[in-house]
Amino acid sequence: MTTPTVDLTGVLRPVRQGNAFEETVERMLTVIKLGLVGPGERFPAERELAAQLGVSRPTLREAIHELHSAGYVCSRRGRFGGTFVTYRRPAPEPAELARLARQDGDKLTDALTFRLVVEAGAAEALAMRFAAATAASARTAVAAVTAGSGPAGAREVLLSRLADVNRAKPPDYRRMDTLFHLCIAELTGSSLLATAAADARMRLNDLLNAIPVLPRNITHAARQHAAIVEAVLAGDADLARREVAEHLEGTAALLRGFLA
Repeated sequence: MTTPTVDLTGVLRPVRQGNAFEETVERMLTVIKLGLVGPGERFPAERELAAQLGVSRPTLREAIHELHSAGYVCSRRGRFGGTFVTYRRPAPEPAELARLARQDGDKLTDALTFRLVVEAGAAEALAMRFAAATAASARTAVAAVTAGSGPAGAREVLLSRLADVNRAKPPDYRRMDTLFHLCIAELTGSSLLATAAADARMRLNDLLNAIPVLPRNITHAARQHAAIVEAVLAGDADLARREVAEHLEGTAALLRGFLA
């Protein structure tokens, strides 16, 4: 597979030179563990990746080598070569959930609050962009909504992410759900907000991956996701914020229940 159509800017931000190697490994692991580049998919080209991270190509190659040794990526040569993700998240064991509950249970409320503020704010901000575009002239509207979101436009990208999560099978559901939620932050055009959204998700990633994917919850979440998208596209910032808050409270309830 080629590089996925997802903006990695918020995660692959420049590293600090004092710990360039370590932070390069961290950034790439975050991308892998959040599923922003999934199994079999390719990272951006080496030149582009080094520029995004603000590191030299030798440093990047060293980080890739270590990730390869640890079983997270592989490198292929040739026209269709590059750095491909090989890591697949193992199915959680019951003992793992108990361990995570003991280790991270006290951090759960803080992480959930952080995620709520960031993701609800992102939905509100994106809805405001759509509202502003609707109020502007047709030419200005197109420019305002498509800026930073690629030729397909923000509306098409958001609807595509919604369709992806709706048709995802249980083994891939968490990854598609992550891409949907991060997409909202990315489409605001704020790299700082996209970074915060990825950070918020990463703080809960292990806990979310350790609880079972419930069919009834997927059905309910699909309706909530659709309501979020509808509010955003309608430019209703207040409603978008409320819909995200209600949706995230459902996820929080599941986490609290399984970790109790």
